Amino acid sequence: QVQLVESGGGLVQAGGSLRLSCAASGSIFSINVMGWYRQAPGKQRELVATVTSGGTTSYADSVKGRFTISIDDAKNTGYLQMDSLKPEDTAVYYCNAHVAGLGSRTTFYSYWGQGTQVTVSS
Repeated sequence: QVQLVESGGGLVQAGGSLRLSCAASGSIFSINVMGWYRQAPGKQRELVATVTSGGTTSYADSVKGRFTISIDDAKNTGYLQMDSLKPEDTAVYYCNAHVAGLGSRTTFYSYWGQGTQVTVSS
């Protein structure tokens, strides 16, 4: 019913920038939280940043001051602007959204995208 599709990953040199997008589609009434997670090889998935529909943001300490999360409610699309990238940012980045569908407008369900690879070379 709801699909999340990430885009914008790729290979970049250390110090460079990438902008990830997460487009939500389907039977959507509202999104109250959207977040980005990442998983590096051999490591657990970790939270990178979240943004609420009201615009409140939070970040992992490792990305504060370098990453910026945002959401376009009209487009049901979230973004993660990543600047000053470091090799340790290399991971698969996943989008997550808490979505209320048109059929049940007060119940939010969690959805995940398929992930997009970000590789930062030194």
